[in-house]
Amino acid sequence: MKKLSLALALLALCTSALAADLKVLTAGAFKPVVVALAPVFEQRTGHKLSIDNDTAGALQKRIAGGEAFDLVVLTPAAIEQLAAAGKVAAGTSARLARVAIGVAVKQGAPAPDISSVASFRQALLDARAVAYIDPAAGGSSGVYLSQLFVKMGIAAQVQPKAVLVPGGLVAQRVVDGEADLAVHQVSEILAVPGATLVGPIPAEVQNYTVYAGAVGAAAREPSTAQAFLALLGSAEARAVLAQKGMEAP
Repeated sequence: MKKLSLALALLALCTSALAADLKVLTAGAFKPVVVALAPVFEQRTGHKLSIDNDTAGALQKRIAGGEAFDLVVLTPAAIEQLAAAGKVAAGTSARLARVAIGVAVKQGAPAPDISSVASFRQALLDARAVAYIDPAAGGSSGVYLSQLFVKMGIAAQVQPKAVLVPGGLVAQRVVDGEADLAVHQVSEILAVPGATLVGPIPAEVQNYTVYAGAVGAAAREPSTAQAFLALLGSAEARAVLAQKGMEAP
């Protein structure tokens, strides 16, 4: 009995030693997918995930400043820059998903017509306040929208009523009554209770953000990080992507 108890204790110790905490940094729009798949990975492997999200630009700055991580999910261009700087391991980058920009209103509020570029433009002009990611924060949708409003000739009208969000869930601003419209990535709109997705912006002005993952060059658990990256890019993840408003890249 004593020998059996000792064997069980050693087995538990070995299992505990093999389990690792994995630090995952992810751009906000992809966070719902990471959060949904984390319990699956933890249950199968015994490893624990520590998930932190921020805008793409902010994450790049944090990593450039020396923040440690095992796995990062950003845009392919950002991943390439990190690879060139030696911050992610060469050959580990993999494209995971893409997401469209959509429009949200508070649940129960009338949905504006955004079926054409002209109607989308008018909806922006008619809104009391429009929420979107602050371009200065480095969020991909905010950077694109600021440029789009210039091209549409409405930057001067939108700017005074813009509710610029430094990061996080933009659609929360319509729920709180700070804005009539929120323009943000579809996956993040769907993550906000009390917000209703009107639909994606018109195809003629649509901009898809692609997300890719890569293992940190100084990852404490590179093989574990690679295993989770494989799960994020697997056929099993496709159903989660669809549920969260994203699609395969």
